[in-house]
Amino acid sequence: MDKDTLRRLEMLNQLSLTEAQKEDVIAFFEKRDSELSVLEAIDTENTERMVHVMPIMTVVREDVVKKQFAREELQKGAPDTDEGYWCVPRVVE
Repeated sequence: MDKDTLRRLEMLNQLSLTEAQKEDVIAFFEKRDSELSVLEAIDTENTERMVHVMPIMTVVREDVVKKQFAREELQKGAPDTDEGYWCVPRVVE
């Protein structure tokens, strides 16, 4: 990162950095870039892409319908119903 890029980022993000802070930010990105070049030098040609380091197994059970309920059966315990709908007290006036 150079001073011009940092100045544009300051304007875009509405920041006001001191000169010492600007130097710290530039030094941070220079160090990051040098560390990144070390990583880019590693040969990963025969390395398989992965999301997790360890394999993750998801155990999923078979989705089987056991019992379907009729609306009338479910509404037997309801305090009040009207044409197949539950009636509840009004909450919002």
